[in-house]
Amino acid sequence: MKKTLKQSLKAIAIELPIYAVFVTVYILVVLKFLGQPLSDWFKSDRRLYAAVGVGLIIGQGFMLELATRVMGRHLKKQRPLK
Repeated sequence: MKKTLKQSLKAIAIELPIYAVFVTVYILVVLKFLGQPLSDWFKSDRRLYAAVGVGLIIGQGFMLELATRVMGRHLKKQRPLK
C-alpha cells in the first residue's frame, strides 16, 4: 500500500471517532438547552425556527472545520521527517 494512502487512512481512523464524540455531544447539548425553545418556535414562529436552525448548522460546520484543522496540524507534527 502506498505511504500516502496509509497516512490518509490513519488520519481518517483517528478523526472519525473524534467527530462521532463531537457530534454526539453537540446533539445532546442542543437538545438539553434548545429542545423546548426549538419546539415552541416551530409551533409559533417558523421563520425564527428556520433562522436558528440554519445558525446551528453553520456553527456546527464551523466547529468541525476548526477541529479538522487542529487535528490535521497535530497529525502532521507527529509524522517523522525523512
